[in-house]
Amino acid sequence: MARGIARAVSFGGRATTGWCSYRRVTVAVCLGNLVAALLVLRSLTAPASFAPAAPNRGEVVQYTEEQIRRVEESIRIRRESEPVELVRAVKKLRKKFDQEVKRREELPLVLKQKVSYDIVRRLHDLEDNSSLAQQREVVESWRVEKLKDIKVASTRNQSILDLSSEETRMLKRALEFNWHMLMEDIGLWIPEEVTHTVQDDKPENEQEEEEIVAGPPLSPQCNAELHTDYDGAAVRWGLTHHKESAADCCQACLDQAKNAKPGELKCNIWVYCPSEFGCFSPDKYEHKHQECWLKQADHPKLNFKDKYSEPYRDAHPTAPVVVPWMSGVISA
Repeated sequence: MARGIARAVSFGGRATTGWCSYRRVTVAVCLGNLVAALLVLRSLTAPASFAPAAPNRGEVVQYTEEQIRRVEESIRIRRESEPVELVRAVKKLRKKFDQEVKRREELPLVLKQKVSYDIVRRLHDLEDNSSLAQQREVVESWRVEKLKDIKVASTRNQSILDLSSEETRMLKRALEFNWHMLMEDIGLWIPEEVTHTVQDDKPENEQEEEEIVAGPPLSPQCNAELHTDYDGAAVRWGLTHHKESAADCCQACLDQAKNAKPGELKCNIWVYCPSEFGCFSPDKYEHKHQECWLKQADHPKLNFKDKYSEPYRDAHPTAPVVVPWMSGVISA
C-alpha cells in the first residue's frame, strides 16, 4: 500500500515537473505581456474612437453667436498686431534692392584692375598734403573724362583702355549709374572731410560763469586764483599735508605764518589740488586730491596759469590742457 502511494506520488511529481518546464513558463509569460500590451494600447486609443465624427463636406456646421464673436475678435487682434508699416518698408527696400541688383552688372576682373590702376595713377599726381576734397575732385574729374572719352570713341568706332565694345558698354553703364558700387568693387573709399567750427553764440557783454569751489568761501586775504600754480620754497609738503577744502589750506598757511618760530620760513603762498582725479605736475610724484602745499617766496612767480602751452604738452604727453591747481598769495 505504501509503495503504491509512493509510486503515485513519484509519477505525479514527474508529470508535474515535465509540464512546468522553463520553456513553457517563458512562453506563458510572453503571452501574458502581449495581452497586457494590447489592453494598454486599446485603452490609449479608446477615446479617439469615441470622438465625434468630422462633418461631411456637404453638411453645414452651426456655430453659436459666442463662438462667432470669439473668432471675429481673434481675427481683429491678429490684424491689429501685424506690423503693417514695417512690412511695407521691408517690401519697399526689397523692391529697391532687386532693382539695383538687376541694374548692376558685374564687371570683369581685368576691367576693374584697369580702372583702379588708372585712378591710382591719377591720384599719385597729387601732392602728399592734398586734402580729401581734392582727392574726390580728381576721382570725379576722371569719371567725367572717361564718360566723354567713351562717347567720343563710340561715335568714331574706337575703344578706350584697350576695351572691347561689350566691356566699353558695361563700363559706361557703371560710370553713369553704378559709380558708387564700382568704387566699392575696386576698393576705393575716400572719407568725407569734416570741418569743425566752434560757434561762439554768447552775447558780447555776458560774463562767464564762475567756477564753484567745494568747501566754505575763501577769505579775501587768500587771493585765490583758479587754474594757477605758484612757485616757491616748500614750507610744508603737500604729499603728506591734505586739507578738506581750499579755505582750510589757505587758513593753514595763515596759521603757519602766525605761529612760525624765529628763523623759520613763513608761508605766504598756498597751492591746493581741488580735482578729485588728482593734479598734474612734471615731477615724479603722484599728486592726489586735497593736497595742500605751503610755500614761501619773497617775489612769488607763476609756474603755470590757466592752460599749459602746446609745446609744453608736446614735451609732457600726460599734461592736461587746463592747469588743475588753484593757488593764492597771502596779502600782508
